[in-house]
Amino acid sequence: MEFLGTTQLASYCGPKKSCLLPDIAPTTTTKDTYQAYYLPGYRQLSTWRPGLLHKVVSVPPNDDNGQFNPSGRPPTVLPALRSSLHARYSTRDWHHANMVQLKGSEVSRYCAGRMNVDSVRLMQDKDQLTYQMQEDSRRNLIERISNIAYWRSELMYELECLLKENQALETTKKRLECAVDELQGPLKVALECLYHREKRKGIDLVHDDVEKNLIKVRSDLYCSRKMQKQLERVPFLLHSINRDAQHALEQDLSDKNSAHFIDEKCFNLRNTSDSINFYYGVEKADKTVSVPATWAKFSEDNIRYSQHARANSVKLREDAEVALESASEEMWNQFISTNLAFNKRIAEVADAKNKLQAQLARVLQEIFQTEDTIMLLERSIKAKEYPLKVAQTRLEGRTKRPNIELCRDAPQLVTEVYTIDDTIQTLKQHLQEARDTLHMLMVNKSNLEHDIAVKANSLYIDKKCMDMRKVFPSTPRLIGYT
Repeated sequence: MEFLGTTQLASYCGPKKSCLLPDIAPTTTTKDTYQAYYLPGYRQLSTWRPGLLHKVVSVPPNDDNGQFNPSGRPPTVLPALRSSLHARYSTRDWHHANMVQLKGSEVSRYCAGRMNVDSVRLMQDKDQLTYQMQEDSRRNLIERISNIAYWRSELMYELECLLKENQALETTKKRLECAVDELQGPLKVALECLYHREKRKGIDLVHDDVEKNLIKVRSDLYCSRKMQKQLERVPFLLHSINRDAQHALEQDLSDKNSAHFIDEKCFNLRNTSDSINFYYGVEKADKTVSVPATWAKFSEDNIRYSQHARANSVKLREDAEVALESASEEMWNQFISTNLAFNKRIAEVADAKNKLQAQLARVLQEIFQTEDTIMLLERSIKAKEYPLKVAQTRLEGRTKRPNIELCRDAPQLVTEVYTIDDTIQTLKQHLQEARDTLHMLMVNKSNLEHDIAVKANSLYIDKKCMDMRKVFPSTPRLIGYT
């Protein structure tokens, strides 16, 4: 259908323009270069519209039928077809739109090409960066695993040394207990010997070398108390210090084993592994509690603490060994010296007893002889009584001579009487002396017998003590070996 009149978009309706093509628009998108054209009373169009310099004349609507009525000229087209007439373009607009479309397409293609090249290069760079980062992570994990393996081997070695030291300390503890128990036997024997030697009598109750050696039991008690003190230190060191160090090493070693397992598992992960997954936000949560310096220092401190505990344990074992050796040597020296003193004392007592017995035999013989002498003296005195009677009878008879016959002549018997009487008195004096000697010999005999009984009792006690001392712990038992 041919419409009457002319359109408002014809080229001759506007100002005169050049027939040449317009300049190429700048290399931007069409949406940014061209602005949409707004028709009065209609919504904004999203399609392309030419940027004309003409403006549509605004005509107030008619009150009767609501149609446009431009002032000054009658309407050339029907009002219902006004919108269709406004959609017409010129040839110049068509060429300009094609040129702009071609240029925009070239620019878009060029930008797309550059974007593709940049994207490929970016992907290659990012792939290389990702690969390098994975390689660095693998290298760091390998280094970390080697560090963990190093400290784990150090912890295992130190833990093994500490366990050996704890076992050695347990052995030392048992040795000290055995040594203390073994010392009780000799101490008890020494005390029993002192108790039995208190039963000696008389002069034999002497403070001799045997008693001096037995009294040295206090030194034995001192050795026992010294070893008891060493024994009391062992449980404290074993259960308080060594066990703490062992627990710290075992805990640290357990953590190292877990970390080694986890890091090895992480090291073995690949892009094709089945166990990988997304964990969003895991990189934002920092749950670390140490840095490499403090991490290494923690294990080093545990090892140093264990080494310090082992050093204390070794020193305690050395002191215990010295105490055991010195106690054993002192006990043996005292045992030997006491036995030598016992043997010497037994020999002395036996010799004294033998001498007393020999002396008693001689005293008994002398007693027998003295008794014979007394008997002979008594007989001699008895025999002198009759001659004295005869002499005195004669002297008394001659005193009866008469007168001048009473002469002091040769047969005068006064001298004989005096001589016999003096002889009798002398014999009686010797008899008294003999009796006194016999009494002295009897007292001496009694003393000798008493001394011999005392010596026999002392000899019996010392021999009994020697029989008790025949059993003495050997050196290995004294130093704690059973």
